[in-house]
Amino acid sequence: MQVETRVRAINCLHFINGRFVESQNQKSFENINPATEEVLGTVAEGGKAEVDYAVAAARRALNGPWKNTTLVERSKILRRIGDLILERQEELAHLESLDTGKPFSLANKIDVPRAAFNFHFFADYITSIGTDAYQQDDQAIHYAYRRPVGVVGIIKPWNLPLLLLTWKLAPCLGMGNTAVIKPAEWTPMTATVLMEICKEAGVPDGVVNLVHGFGPNSAGGAISEHPDIDAISFIGEPGTGSAIMKSAADSLKKLSYELGGKNPNIIFADSDLDEVIETTIKSSFINQGEVCLCGSRIYVERPAYEDFLEKFTAKVKELKVGQPLDDDTNVGALISKEHYDRVNSYIDIARNDGATILTGGKRPEGFTKGYFLEPTIITGLDRNSRCVREEIFGPVVTVTPFDMEEEVIMQANDTHFGLSATIWTNDLKRAHRVAHQIEAGIIWVNTWFLRDLRTPFGGMKHSGIGRTGGMHSIDFYSELSNITIKL
Repeated sequence: MQVETRVRAINCLHFINGRFVESQNQKSFENINPATEEVLGTVAEGGKAEVDYAVAAARRALNGPWKNTTLVERSKILRRIGDLILERQEELAHLESLDTGKPFSLANKIDVPRAAFNFHFFADYITSIGTDAYQQDDQAIHYAYRRPVGVVGIIKPWNLPLLLLTWKLAPCLGMGNTAVIKPAEWTPMTATVLMEICKEAGVPDGVVNLVHGFGPNSAGGAISEHPDIDAISFIGEPGTGSAIMKSAADSLKKLSYELGGKNPNIIFADSDLDEVIETTIKSSFINQGEVCLCGSRIYVERPAYEDFLEKFTAKVKELKVGQPLDDDTNVGALISKEHYDRVNSYIDIARNDGATILTGGKRPEGFTKGYFLEPTIITGLDRNSRCVREEIFGPVVTVTPFDMEEEVIMQANDTHFGLSATIWTNDLKRAHRVAHQIEAGIIWVNTWFLRDLRTPFGGMKHSGIGRTGGMHSIDFYSELSNITIKL
């Protein structure tokens, strides 16, 4: 595989037992550029045969030399992977932009540096952790011993492909596990290059394996059902998570889920409106709104409502929808024709529900190809509208006024999701009071997407199972044995 120029894509093969291989049946599918609708290349289509091969390789590697590597040795490998990602930063950012339709500038500034930092962070973190130890009077000493959980299936999404894959793979390898990875079928390229990087960094053959394909009755289903996979880490939408859980039930696999969100952005009238709008532009429309943490339900206290709408709408109209490789593009293309049609269907639902489209809601002028959609602000919907209740996952937000604190808390929690929330207020007591009542795993006050990788990340209700980050990731990717020594 070679990227001959900055605008060259790659054909994607499976990576199993340290080698790139075709599918046994030679099947493949096309990888489509969402900004141009042109074919970027071909992708090997894997299924049960390739997953069986990958799991067998991962099991051999788990019980081979990888089993005897020390934390310090694995830390050095993780750091080297992070370094190599940065050495190939522009190439990876370019491939990510081609695959996803996101602006190259965004991938180059956020996705790829964060992918490298995920490895650098866990390279340091795994060498600093300890385990519990207790002395039971003069009778015994009890201490915990940590071992790998085993072979881990990692099924990753298409919106932040490299960033979220590395967020899972770094602690997985750091704790001595092996992995079988299935990237989203729409975004195979950076995962493929990451396999090259892992091999160059000294990861032994079979420790990381990559199988391309689809979900049910394909590579994803084979990973979920495989009896020799010990755990599955999945990021995606709740329906797929439920299907994986059913498939994994027979073998009682350990599961970690990061699922969808319909996140409230609560703006009180005492907040700094200019700061609110600057951040809300990002939390609404970054990555075309294809971020599970986006604040897609905006609630504004009534005294500030009209002022917010006027300023917010004016700023949104300044966003440039454009080709992802253009330096001044703010909003790129949605991931696929299927998803583009889905997002547009919600705008149609809003219109049928009597909503007002303040701006956006259509394809930008001058675009005849590509899945482009103007950033869209919707008002006038009640809490029962599907646009308010269901995850749209596009550049679409609803804005609703509120009068009382209790009212907005009730509306914020009136959802099956519980991933994140943002609260804007300069009243310290109110900030704590409201934050404690919001049913979400991640709550920001006067900011958004400010992350410390040591802190717990994850959602409640239909937004996920378990937490990742820091010790929470270590706990998922390891098993603890308590050892008791009688004195």
